[in-house]
Amino acid sequence: MRISTFSDYSLRVLIQAAVRHPQKVTIDEVAEAYGISRNHLIKVIHALGRAGFIVTQRGRSGGFTLARPAERISVAEVLKFGENDRPIAECFDAATNSCVITPACRLKGMLAEAQRGFYAVLAKYSLADVCAKPDALLRHLGLSAA
Repeated sequence: MRISTFSDYSLRVLIQAAVRHPQKVTIDEVAEAYGISRNHLIKVIHALGRAGFIVTQRGRSGGFTLARPAERISVAEVLKFGENDRPIAECFDAATNSCVITPACRLKGMLAEAQRGFYAVLAKYSLADVCAKPDALLRHLGLSAA
């Protein structure tokens, strides 16, 4: 299983916001720290704000912060948001499924079980768990712990 680039970037944005909390983080800081295109991040940050993961502030002293404590943001929640119910395989979408063996295939059930397990494991972990060593994360982001 592979997560989308959107989910990956969402997690990175939230990690940086968590380790910098309560300071605001800017799009440019995230782009520079991770070497990610600013244009890609604008879409991600806008969506995270609309979904209630972060609070954004426009303007000269703008930026974003976590909308709730890192302990209350599960990794599974972020990934479910980022994956936006994207089907794990073609046969999960009745409207576009063209696989001729779907009626007899047992793989769909196995994949569904694996996906449930994937999210169940990640539901055990919060953003705070991911950021348990903030000084090390900050150092790798090229930031100071101050």
